[in-house]
Amino acid sequence: MSNSTKISLKEKLGYALGDGAANIAWRGVATFLFIFYTDVFGINPAAVGLLMLVARFSDGISDVLMGVAGDRTNTKYGKFRPWILFTAIPLGVILSLLFTAPNLGPTGKIIYAYTTYILFTLIYTANNIPYGALMAVMTGDDKERTSIGSYRMVGAFAGGMLVQGALLFLVAHFGNINPTISVNELSTDKFQVTVSAPSDVENVNIKTKDGIANFIWEDNHTDSDTPTTGKSFSMEANKTYSFIVSGEENLNKDKIVIIDQKSGYSYSIYVMSAFLVLFMFITFWTTKERVQPPKEQESDLRRDLKDLIRNKPWVVLLTIGLLFSIYNSIKQGIVVIYFTHYLHNQILAASFMVALMFASIAGAMITAPLSKKLGKKKLFIYALLFSGVVNASIIFCGPNDISAIFILGIVSEFAAAIFPTLFFAMLGDAADYSEFKNGRRATGLIYSAGSFATKFGGGVAGAIIGFVLAAFHYNGQDYSAIQGAIPGITMLMSWVPAIIAILGAIFMTIYPLNQTKMNEITLELANRRIKEKN
Repeated sequence: MSNSTKISLKEKLGYALGDGAANIAWRGVATFLFIFYTDVFGINPAAVGLLMLVARFSDGISDVLMGVAGDRTNTKYGKFRPWILFTAIPLGVILSLLFTAPNLGPTGKIIYAYTTYILFTLIYTANNIPYGALMAVMTGDDKERTSIGSYRMVGAFAGGMLVQGALLFLVAHFGNINPTISVNELSTDKFQVTVSAPSDVENVNIKTKDGIANFIWEDNHTDSDTPTTGKSFSMEANKTYSFIVSGEENLNKDKIVIIDQKSGYSYSIYVMSAFLVLFMFITFWTTKERVQPPKEQESDLRRDLKDLIRNKPWVVLLTIGLLFSIYNSIKQGIVVIYFTHYLHNQILAASFMVALMFASIAGAMITAPLSKKLGKKKLFIYALLFSGVVNASIIFCGPNDISAIFILGIVSEFAAAIFPTLFFAMLGDAADYSEFKNGRRATGLIYSAGSFATKFGGGVAGAIIGFVLAAFHYNGQDYSAIQGAIPGITMLMSWVPAIIAILGAIFMTIYPLNQTKMNEITLELANRRIKEKN
């Protein structure tokens, strides 16, 4: 079969499910882990930010080692597919442990968080670098790779939609604490609501099902005069908590929702982890490796590393991948906090993230035709600038500007979806460039840039979020501290990530592979492979 063969729809869809699985893990972590650590597990935001940064220092080494291991793996299933198979279950297990909150002291929580988070990044590396490299050996046609990349990103965004859209609703389902609730009518749209629970619950959230009514504490709370659409607090067993609820008529106890966020998050992630494992298995069974290194190529790690460092397209892509990963990870990591504490409507965050996922799928699908017209380099630059500027405009939105927040977020995300779609296809181009220039191919090593950029960028983003929120004295379990951190929350949602996107656009101008050069490389490599067969 030709190395530049067209790939079937079945194989493209099977490959796409792999990134759907990866994004259940990655977007689940990027979107929910920070608020889980601060609001549910009770870790200081600065400590969380430092954890996310420190845990990534080993990634550069582990990513390179994984790339080397993948290139040197030889089985009847290929070089990269076996890694997808054997890491599927471990990745699902460690994701589940990441969102498990054992009853530990402050030091124990930090140790547990560091241990599980570092293990997660290592197992994710062992899974995701071979997965990314697989795309480059499914076909030798750079345009076909862009098409596969589009399917991959549709799968990625579908996985993100699954976890971001469904998780908060699953949290509500699994977080039911069987509370005792009583509602006394004070006037047409004003009620006294009292609640209690049969056991201690560290962190609950109370609201009405439709999120319309405003809650204020009835007595002895620092935020007693501040109405919000929900309250977060800790409950002691059999202790009564009272609220004055207004703004919604015909309120009864069936319309009150109280969620144990600790159990809710844990059991929801367990369900998601099961889907992750299933999708990875399907990817393994439906894909095939076709492109092999030149027959005369001998294993030489020193030469591979030397070629890598001198590969200018790869060096540029490594930096660009890091920057756009920071950009996307800040946007994802602040959404739930922004909707919970600025808009006072956490469930609405699920609708927002689903809307962004649809925009992302549209952006991924339009990438291939746009790249044919503009070229990958120009399209990348335009998308970075456009997405960043639109996202910065969110700073002008107030808590009641829901429509504007949705529109700006959707438009920004449509352009942002182009980044990863192009990036992983362009890593394949960098692998082709290395083979074209040096007569050697180290696909796994080159694709280590993808995993490194994604993980280290996510770590830097987590550190930025943590340090900014800590500078504003954010405490997810203290209402007055939350209100004081609102300026930090809004800037993280808007112009802070936009600065990163603009820096990326500037750096992308030095990328050396335009479409004319790629056409030349693709033709030359195809001719070389034909000669090898003959």
